Amino acid sequence: MTDWNALRQAAIDAMNMAYVPYSGFPVGAACLSTDGRIFSGCNVENAGYGVTLCAECGMVSDLVREGGGKITAFLCVNGNGDLTIPCGRCRQLLWEHGTPDTEVNLPRGIMPLSEVLPYGFGPNDLDKVERKTND
Repeated sequence: MTDWNALRQAAIDAMNMAYVPYSGFPVGAACLSTDGRIFSGCNVENAGYGVTLCAECGMVSDLVREGGGKITAFLCVNGNGDLTIPCGRCRQLLWEHGTPDTEVNLPRGIMPLSEVLPYGFGPNDLDKVERKTND
């Protein structure tokens, strides 16, 4: 059973560390992994806007670095601590490191990742095409 309160608190704690001098829009993300640990991250902006890191990027980096396995539950919060929706890029990150059944807690309620990112593109899709080289 997912402890959504603990996940939300981890996301709020991460959000409070966000580096957002340009947008002023802090975000915190937290997930539960298959081994039962909680991982979190915050957004980190950059003057070259294209290299800004979303909160989910930091969370996934933490998950991978610590060998946490797959994401089983996820949520993210805005600067008010309210649930918010991950952007499309971050939904792709969640797909890669979660499963279609990963629970995502959104303002509208809890949904499986397969509904948050229908027709997600993953590693199995790469195996469907013969690899080309530029020899």
